[in-house]
Amino acid sequence: MDLPNVVADLIEAQNNFDSVAYATCFSEAALVFDEGKTHHGRKEIEHWITNANERYKATMKPVSFEEKETESLLKVEVSGSFDGSPIVVSYHLKIADKLIQSLKITG
Repeated sequence: MDLPNVVADLIEAQNNFDSVAYATCFSEAALVFDEGKTHHGRKEIEHWITNANERYKATMKPVSFEEKETESLLKVEVSGSFDGSPIVVSYHLKIADKLIQSLKITG
């Protein structure tokens, strides 16, 4: 599967539980929407993913990737310490200037 570098870096950072590297995949003003909450900017994103890593120990395996006009859709199998593991979730990504501008995670 041919993934943009920033998406491959995001997956690698997640699988290594590296919250700092994960956050650097995003622009300074990026937004993340997950579990009914919005996280603004790299610092909040780093804090959010650190907490998520501590709770879920989730790793990601890409299932599919497609680029559309305004966003990209990454489907990943997520495994971790949560009920129903593993599950397939969708990452709706807006990428510009080789950084993620927004991410919305849906089931």
